[in-house]
Amino acid sequence: MLRYIRYLVLVAIALVLIIVALANRGAVTVNSLPEGMARIPGLDLLSYSIQLPMFVVIFVSIAAGVLIGYVLEWVREHKHRVAMRSEHREVVKLKGEVKKLKGKANEGKDDVLALLEDAR
Repeated sequence: MLRYIRYLVLVAIALVLIIVALANRGAVTVNSLPEGMARIPGLDLLSYSIQLPMFVVIFVSIAAGVLIGYVLEWVREHKHRVAMRSEHREVVKLKGEVKKLKGKANEGKDDVLALLEDAR
């Protein structure tokens, strides 16, 4: 059932994107610099323009925003990932120590009694 709901949502998103694309087919000029800056000597080499359909500009802008947001969030969470790795190493180390200490405490005892004491 959940799979069908997911497919329904994906179809609805696709329909919205198609409608937006059809409604914004007109060509727009995208400039790398404003007109005033493009006339400055030296900056005129960086000035270029391209004609694109408006829906391409919209979709590329949305994709760029999502990508920038993802990268910023990944960088922001870096300290949490480092702390988690450190804590995981500490837990593994402590589990090893506990296992070693339990082995020493149960040395010379019957295996069944040692298992029963470990269960407590």
